[in-house]
Amino acid sequence: MTAPVVRPMREEDLEAFGEITATSYFEVDARTYQRAWPDPVRRPPGRNAHWMRRTGRALATDPGGCWVAEVDGEVVGGAVSRVRELMWILASFAVRPDQQGRGIGTQLMAAAMHHGRGCLRGMFAASADPGAVRRYRLAGFDLHPQMLLTGVVDRSAIPVVERVREGTAADVELMNSVDRRTRGAAHLDDHDLLLDQFRLVVTDHTTGSGYAYVDDDGVPVLVAATNRRTASGLMWEALASSTPGAQVEVRHITAANAWALDVGLAARLAIYTNGYLCVRQMKPPAPYVHHGSLL
Repeated sequence: MTAPVVRPMREEDLEAFGEITATSYFEVDARTYQRAWPDPVRRPPGRNAHWMRRTGRALATDPGGCWVAEVDGEVVGGAVSRVRELMWILASFAVRPDQQGRGIGTQLMAAAMHHGRGCLRGMFAASADPGAVRRYRLAGFDLHPQMLLTGVVDRSAIPVVERVREGTAADVELMNSVDRRTRGAAHLDDHDLLLDQFRLVVTDHTTGSGYAYVDDDGVPVLVAATNRRTASGLMWEALASSTPGAQVEVRHITAANAWALDVGLAARLAIYTNGYLCVRQMKPPAPYVHHGSLL
């Protein structure tokens, strides 16, 4: 069997690697929240387009963090990582199932981590796959279980949220300041990608500052604030925009952010476990609900 070759990712590799990550997107059973093995489903087309744009941007901003593995000239896996100030972030990581067990993932992880060799901190979100989790722990990352909230928002529980407004690109400096306070590094031009995809709500007052990116379903996909009360208000603002009677799902909540669980329980949502937040030389950010790939 031909030995795999790990090399820098090129623009022409995006489609092939995108196909691997898209078919690695597994449906989650609504009752048990276990992966529906062995029947993978494709990442929704809208999300795939945003994935392609995010990864294409990383090729421009962080070429040293983008790698693929190929066998006989065919891309069989890859890793995409970013450095933002003094934080290393793993955004995408996947190896085709028929090529797993050959050490490809270990090689890709080593190449991507080399990109962050000067960083003080590291962070990424991971599934609960035992083999991958073992690799992350051996690489020196602390594993913090993530939870998700799901259900139909109880509209009668939604409080009046004051001092929250619609955000714009003019708020990036404020958001970068909140990022540094909560996670230790700004998102910088990653905010451009988030602004293009999501609604932004912001609060900036003497009692607290923060922001939330909200998807079309009223789900907060990233929340950052200077205190728990402000973060809770932003999460409520997001949930209030959900369609009455529709199912919502808020992911990536760690135990350090119990305020988010309290909001979800007050909204009559259920709690399930859902993978890990992997961090190095840092605690899980708080008050903070991280984005899955831009964190």
